[in-house]
Amino acid sequence: MKIHKARGETVVAMCDCEVLGKTFKEGELRITVNERFYRGYLVDVDECDPYLREASIGNFVGDVSVSKAIKLGLVDEKNVIRIEGVPHAQMVRMFI
Repeated sequence: MKIHKARGETVVAMCDCEVLGKTFKEGELRITVNERFYRGYLVDVDECDPYLREASIGNFVGDVSVSKAIKLGLVDEKNVIRIEGVPHAQMVRMFI
């Protein structure tokens, strides 16, 4: 998990270890799980909750990471895409 702060936004990039650094392609879809963007801290998935709740933007790749975002209500399961079988989801949240 890596946390980026920019222009008042908190971006959380979270992926499963086994997908870090890999590229997945399927039809027109392609995602590179770029180490510069995703590599930060190796944390237990249950330790991520406070950071994910504060995030205004989230990028999630992998079964464990996407499942965590769904469990916290950040991502609706119907909005998850799969590329070569690997789940990927993004979220944007407006704080008022």
